[in-house]
Amino acid sequence: MSTHSKVTSIQGQALPLIGNDIDTDRIIPARFLKCVTFDGLGEHVFADDRSQLEGKHAFDQPQYQDATVLLVNRNFGCGSSREHAPQAIARWGIQAIIGESFAEIFFGNCLAMGIPCLVADSATVAALQAKVQADPTAQVEVDVTHRRVTCGDFSAALTLADGPQQMLTGGTWDACGQLVAQADSIAKTARKLPYVSWGAA
Repeated sequence: MSTHSKVTSIQGQALPLIGNDIDTDRIIPARFLKCVTFDGLGEHVFADDRSQLEGKHAFDQPQYQDATVLLVNRNFGCGSSREHAPQAIARWGIQAIIGESFAEIFFGNCLAMGIPCLVADSATVAALQAKVQADPTAQVEVDVTHRRVTCGDFSAALTLADGPQQMLTGGTWDACGQLVAQADSIAKTARKLPYVSWGAA
């Protein structure tokens, strides 16, 4: 995703991942944290769960391979704070997540990547998961601006705090991008500071 991209709406097919308390070690097992970059993490997302289910895991089922929206349940992303977890999910192809609740650090790591995590009540999540299971080609629209989800004739409110919502829709979620874009201004300010040396090392 490019610097300053505004995240206002994500539309596409969805993948239902049913279960509470899915932690980051399940999302991306610890042995994959040795990577130098995040490239290639997508293929290892839920590696152990997928291996145990021998092709029956939602991330392996052919009808969900084009999904861009992930539908999860309660306390998703709990456990360790590894940023590899949202990186793996994103590199698999997910651009937005709707769930009953998210672990705080996982939510923050997603926000820093421009991946909105919006909260819905259990009935809404269950309804969405059921609709997608019945018709995997169904289009789901995650409207970040208006905090709403739509799937066919089904529509429901979503929850997202004002701060994260404004960062996503305003394109200010990318802190590193903001710094790079304002490098000249930052350097100019730094040169005025008496405690910053700009001489030769």
